Amino acid sequence: MVIVYGAMTLAGGSTNINVLITFGAKVNALVQQGEWWRLVTPIFLHIGFTHILMNMITLYFVGMQIEAAFGHTRFLIMFLVAGIGGNVASFCFSDSLSAGASTAIFGLFGAFLMLGESFWQNPVIRQLARTFLAFVVMNIAFDVFTPGIDMAGHLGGLVAGFLIAYTVGVPRIGKVSMVKRVIATVVLVGGLIFLYLQGMAA
Repeated sequence: MVIVYGAMTLAGGSTNINVLITFGAKVNALVQQGEWWRLVTPIFLHIGFTHILMNMITLYFVGMQIEAAFGHTRFLIMFLVAGIGGNVASFCFSDSLSAGASTAIFGLFGAFLMLGESFWQNPVIRQLARTFLAFVVMNIAFDVFTPGIDMAGHLGGLVAGFLIAYTVGVPRIGKVSMVKRVIATVVLVGGLIFLYLQGMAA
């Protein structure tokens, strides 16, 4: 992400609309024309220094805990799927150009909520889940009153992260019900396909 940000800066600036589009920001009209990769590439783009700084700080502290719980591979899968899920939701519900790792980061918040639901009897996990639930509520409230924030992307990433966390499981902590894993996978895949088709038909 930092390398991409540097390349964007050299190309004309990460806040330049043309640069953002060139590097793969989500633009609904272009996705509808077949550039589906714009549902993936926005995860690695940021609009301005403050944007990337805040996301990197959040990713470091939240990601460290999630990676410790799920492992490297599962963490990467959850990060990417949540980011894509958020971008698909944004594609369906928002016409604005969007970019940033926030969709994926909200997915990590969703993974924390999944841990809280599945392992509520663990006092440490229970406290962390409560803390992150409060953090999510505050962020959503902030989104409501801040213009230019892609709330659809954030909520989509949150839900996708919650569901994909069930799909990949948490063997380092305990066993997750197979029924929950199957239901989460079906809802996630079905939801993404539905939202993508809705966005294409808009």
